[in-house]
Amino acid sequence: MRLILAAALAAVPLASLAQDDPVGQAIEARHGFYQMLAINMGTLSGMAKGEMAYDEAAAGRAAANIEALTQYDLPGLFIEGSSSADAQDSAAKPDIWNNPDEFRTKFAGLQQAAAGVSEAVKGGEGNVGPVVGKLGEACKACHDVFREKS
Repeated sequence: MRLILAAALAAVPLASLAQDDPVGQAIEARHGFYQMLAINMGTLSGMAKGEMAYDEAAAGRAAANIEALTQYDLPGLFIEGSSSADAQDSAAKPDIWNNPDEFRTKFAGLQQAAAGVSEAVKGGEGNVGPVVGKLGEACKACHDVFREKS
């Protein structure tokens, strides 16, 4: 019990340090979000393109992860002071901060596209392509307006 309490108290200064940089945290969280999204989309895309063998369990996990990710309030991480002008290594266009309502609408489109995809990828590799297409369209709709080309 004492060891648990000591560990918890030792972590308190680290937690308060992390809160001292909300802009840095928001940027890091965004990058993490997009990295997780890319990993899971990569799994589905690889199966859809035939670059990897269809694995229903893996496809279901990747799709479920995407469903879960899209329930997070990603637009809430685009806080004041975290624009690409303020942050290095960011492909976010200033339009995100200039038109947050449209950005939220585009993200809602991804949420809608992701709804039910963990079930939709089951039943054979032929089911993965349409899911990837639907998700890809939602991603592209946002990228076209709010992401710098790389």
